[in-house]
Amino acid sequence: MKSIKIVIGCLLFLSVNLSHAQQTTDNQKCRYTKTSQGYLMVLREGDNVLAEIENLAKEQKILSASFTGIGFAQEVTFGFYDFSQKKFNPKTFNKVEMGSLTGSIAWSGDKPSLHIHGVATNDKFDAYGGHILALKVGTGSMEVYIILNNEKLERKVEQPLNANVLQLPCIK
Repeated sequence: MKSIKIVIGCLLFLSVNLSHAQQTTDNQKCRYTKTSQGYLMVLREGDNVLAEIENLAKEQKILSASFTGIGFAQEVTFGFYDFSQKKFNPKTFNKVEMGSLTGSIAWSGDKPSLHIHGVATNDKFDAYGGHILALKVGTGSMEVYIILNNEKLERKVEQPLNANVLQLPCIK
């Protein structure tokens, strides 16, 4: 009887440690790889898409880029800009599929500045879209293809809209 308890205890110990090791491995999976035109990101359940793209821009010193993506979202918050109040009116949707994700990376001072729009669909094939304020990956994954630009681009707040606008260098 004592030996059975020891065996069961050992099996439980191994089971907990293997489960922890699997979680650690999942958390340490590669989030991006270099491609001929930029980067490919594969984000997993629970990942904050905006934070992951911002981290990539900082780590890899991306001057500017455009990107597209598709995948499952646990939660997406769209914002519709109210020009009279000069702010976004947010609306959040849960458990949707991102049928389209498109955006750009620029800089605002020493921080990456993202501008993202997208379209999400639910299980009834209803579609919602607009400016993305927040996005978290759902069950499955999300793929983001990033195409690099050669010049550093910046965004600055412009009036009267109080909006963060991409600044273009003048061609001479």
